[in-house]
Formats: sequence, C-alpha cells, structure tokens
Amino acid sequence: MTHTVRTQLDIFQFVIPLLSRHFTVYALDLPGFGWSDLLPEGPKDEPTLRAQLKAFLQVLGLRRPILAGESIGATLSLSLAAELGDGVDRVVAFNTYDYLPGLERANLLASIIIKSVRAPLIGPIFASTENRSITGGIIRGGFHDPKKLPDDLLDEISRVGMRRDYGKGMRRLLKALPSFVAARQRYGKIKAPVTLVWGENDWSSKEDRAGVERSVPAPKVITLANTGHFSALERPQDWASIVIAAAQN
Repeated sequence: MTHTVRTQLDIFQFVIPLLSRHFTVYALDLPGFGWSDLLPEGPKDEPTLRAQLKAFLQVLGLRRPILAGESIGATLSLSLAAELGDGVDRVVAFNTYDYLPGLERANLLASIIIKSVRAPLIGPIFASTENRSITGGIIRGGFHDPKKLPDDLLDEISRVGMRRDYGKGMRRLLKALPSFVAARQRYGKIKAPVTLVWGENDWSSKEDRAGVERSVPAPKVITLANTGHFSALERPQDWASIVIAAAQN
C-alpha cells in the first residue's frame, strides 16, 4: 500500500487491521516521507519514486503483489504495474492523482500555501514554516466530512513535518507533479486487472477521471458516495472490502 503527498503509511491505520485478516500487508513510507530517510536533495519525481517502489518489492522478494495506493500512491501503483507486466497480480487505485493543479483544489488555504511553496524565492520559507494548523487545514480539504481526520494522525504528520529539511523534500515533490501527470501515458501497458475507485467528492474533475479510465485497459470503476480524496481514512471498511473483492475476482 502506497501513500500520497504530505502523508505517510499511517493514513492506512484503519485499513491495515481489516486487510491483515486476509493478506500479508506491506505499507511503506516512500523515501523522503514519514520516518524514512529524508534525502532532502534527492529527486522526488514519478520515475524516481517508481524505481524506489520497485526496489522495495525486489529487496523483499515480493512476487505478483496486489498494488493498492491512494492519490499519488495510486499513480505509482498504476505506473509500476505498467512496467512489471505479468509481475503484478492486480491494482486497486484510489483517487488517482495524475492531473494539475490537484492538491490546490482542496480549499483556499491549500491553494495559497501550495502555490507559495512552489514559488522560486519564497517557496523554501513557506515550506519550512508549516505548522499543525496549516497542515490540518490543508488535509481536511481532502475529506467530505473533515471530522474524519483523526487528531492522533494529524499529531503524527505534524511531528514528521518538524523534521529538519522535511520541507525541502516536500517542495521537490510538489515541483515534480508534472511527472505524475506524464505517468498517465504509461497506463496503456498495464496487463493486470485494475479497479479504479473515486471518492464522489474527490478533487479530480469528471474530465480527469474520464482520462484515467480511457488510459487503463478495461478497468472496473467504483465511485464511493460522500467520500473525498482520503478514502482510506474516510471509508476504511469500503476501502478494504474493495481490495478483498478485487483479489477474489
């Protein structure tokens, strides 16, 4: 299971117990996120993160895994599946994030902060001054019901954000978002069955969703009512049930 921007493996805290009854579950912090090595000067573009995810599977000797991701994690799951061909059992992609401006659509606060973080001169300043209130305000913009963001998770994400140079890595990722848009061109090579899941209130537009659905060969498409971008937190039971059902088909 692969997380998205400004989050970490803990966004799956409600899903893991449900899935672990049926699978061996691997949830990782992508390099530069969560409590992984930050590598602040390292690239955070889609090809780099895809290669690191591939290396994770190879080091652990995981063969024909089910790849399940949220947002950028969904994009990475799809692009890696295109590369691995028959080496993937199937993909379940929740709220695929391969369009612009993406996160800036969350709310006005997100739009202001993300634009500022990407800016040439003031970007590093904004990236280093994020606090719990700002983080919570941005992330809540990804929920249909903002109360579904757990306080303990926000505390954890905020602690991570206080790590020295964490903001540098985040800025690199935000500036690399066009590489995730380009990843959509890879989806046509996917051989594994794919389930695409959208939150009814996700940031993606109808055109964004249609573009993904046209790019993936014969996907199964599911829409979760009253759900935003962070479906693993807002609808964990449905999230797990969809993955389980996909594995049984």
